[in-house]
Amino acid sequence: HTCLIHFIKREPQNFGTMACLNILKQEIKAIEAGFPKSHDRLQIVSASVDELTCKFIDMNDRKHIIHANITETYPQSPPVWFSESDDPRVSEAVAVLATTSGLDNHILYQVKMLLKELCRLFSAPVPPEVDTLKVCPSTSRPPDPGLMRSGADGQQQQQADDSDTDPEQDLEDEEEDEIPLEMEEVEAASKKARQDEDLNTEHLQVLERLKANQRRDYLKGTVSGSVQATDRLMKELRDIYKSPNFKNGAYQVELVNDSLYEWNVKIQRVDPDSPLASDLAQLREREGKGHILLSFMFKDSFPFDPPFVRMVHPVLTGGYVLDGGALCMELMTPQGWSSAYTIEAVIMQISATLVKGKARIKFDAPKGIYSLARAQQSFKSLVQIHEKNGWFTPPQSDG
Repeated sequence: HTCLIHFIKREPQNFGTMACLNILKQEIKAIEAGFPKSHDRLQIVSASVDELTCKFIDMNDRKHIIHANITETYPQSPPVWFSESDDPRVSEAVAVLATTSGLDNHILYQVKMLLKELCRLFSAPVPPEVDTLKVCPSTSRPPDPGLMRSGADGQQQQQADDSDTDPEQDLEDEEEDEIPLEMEEVEAASKKARQDEDLNTEHLQVLERLKANQRRDYLKGTVSGSVQATDRLMKELRDIYKSPNFKNGAYQVELVNDSLYEWNVKIQRVDPDSPLASDLAQLREREGKGHILLSFMFKDSFPFDPPFVRMVHPVLTGGYVLDGGALCMELMTPQGWSSAYTIEAVIMQISATLVKGKARIKFDAPKGIYSLARAQQSFKSLVQIHEKNGWFTPPQSDG
């Protein structure tokens, strides 16, 4: 596994935001210097103002994935962390970061706290960088407006502090530490961050809303699903939003009632030379919608168990679609499933399988043929049959 940490930055609104961006750059720079790719415990693979990728390596040389997203309230609120590892110790370490405040919300201190917890839980020695890693005090936190208006005492203290330092050295330090942030430059950096992230505003809002819901449920003690499934589904959704296939309209994804555990997937395009593509064009003329609607339902045990996928609309003949809308695909059964499969790969495989199975739209089919209950029953029977008899692969001449 590789440890990934994502940061989503918003358009800056004022000089306070520019100061935060300046500080974030300094902290990322320090993290990169402290944990290079040669580090034996934590390695920074890549880093920018909106995304940082790192790798935590435990004592058994296993590598664990972790995600952190910065919301629009950062650094007033800490990043929202997600673990892709199935090791409960990683989840325990991540949970500690949800209760921080003040300077501990900053990513530099969050990374140090995370590494300390991981080392403690995995009985690994804490790298010395955890204690020595820091940025210049002048850039480690925004200037306190209260100190700038503290009256005569404050002015005297400031003058006393200034008198202890070399003015020329101060100027050199300022030139070294300062990152010029004109408004145009900040906007350009923010624009580049969004381009690097390859997510449009609508999809960023979906991800932010999901994270806000998860935080709310966590605080209320009403968390649904499992940590491993939620973390993996967040990653799957983010990857889909960045996928060229998704962006060019091959398929669409919608969450049912903002739930990560139930998706509606619309296959918009299939092989243009297939009869199914012609049927979809005819369906578009008849009903104003020319897509295949699938339902994906995920269990708490995902990704170790496959999602339950069924056809919703239109009714098809052929294409390995069973009664009720279940799919006859070994890939979707416990025996044929692998936790390494991505959801996009499953979607594209289903699209190809429908064409390979010579699926056609049954335009005269009555309503109500496809239902969740019927699909579940037929799929259950399918699994039982193939557990007993195995899967039959037709000769190549049969397609």
